[in-house]
Amino acid sequence: MPPAFRLAVDALRGARLRPEIEIEPSRPPQRLAPYAYALEAAVVDGEEDLADGRLVLLHDPAGHEAWQGTFRLVTLVRAELEPEMAADPLLPEVSWSWLTGALEARGLSYEEASGTVTRAGSHYFGGLAERRPATQIEIRASWTPREGRGGVPDTAAHLAAWCDLLCQIAGLPPSVPGGPLDQSSAAVVSLPQRRGPQHP
Repeated sequence: MPPAFRLAVDALRGARLRPEIEIEPSRPPQRLAPYAYALEAAVVDGEEDLADGRLVLLHDPAGHEAWQGTFRLVTLVRAELEPEMAADPLLPEVSWSWLTGALEARGLSYEEASGTVTRAGSHYFGGLAERRPATQIEIRASWTPREGRGGVPDTAAHLAAWCDLLCQIAGLPPSVPGGPLDQSSAAVVSLPQRRGPQHP
């Protein structure tokens, strides 16, 4: 394992996150880059998952032309929306701004950001007709974190920003970096049994 990648992964493992976040390592994709590390997370309220997602750190020591760097972060975030929010015609643009805004709020530099925002509605019939219609938002994105000293990006800060995005899409109030809502006694912990996020 290259030293730069090991340091980046160690920073992810040691990141201190909001207490609403439950997070654990997961099996990374095998073919996207020579080295990869993945995390799955959920915003939990009691026994209910308000939002969940997956974050993958990719590393190619030789560099990658499309990334414009040696590291890349890839994510999937999803949540069920309230009806009034689901009907907002500007929802895709607003959702994308939540991602870029979360990174910028923590003063993080990044390049080559790209992704999609998908809004999917479900209507139930027959034996499921009693269920109310539901709308789910899904953000798939990737970006290149700016590399710092020793060619290592601040992956802990990028993870914290990603968790800010998860909390925002779940409808929680924003945290202040370093403030009382930005504290947790654990970093990477075990998740309870629940549905797993789809892979990006």
